[in-house]
Amino acid sequence: MSIDKETIKKIAHLARLEFDEKEAAKMSDNFNKILAWMDKLNEVNTDKVEPLIHMSDEVNVLREDIVNNSLKHEDALLNAPKKDSDYFRVPKFLG
Repeated sequence: MSIDKETIKKIAHLARLEFDEKEAAKMSDNFNKILAWMDKLNEVNTDKVEPLIHMSDEVNVLREDIVNNSLKHEDALLNAPKKDSDYFRVPKFLG
């Protein structure tokens, strides 16, 4: 399979990219190199190879989610530069 300049222009249009003729020729060459490499991979016999679901056999070890009170509401407000009774005061950022 080979990719020509017209296919590159079509792909570029779909990807909202712009190429001049020199860049299109370079992209066409790069695509053709990738396709040639993929054809090389198709030559490998993979009949007895199991498909991978994950890249490793590692399993996530998760800890128990234990709820505890690490910081009281009042203590959290002590270091606030500006506060209003129960809330932090921050500058307005929406118009």
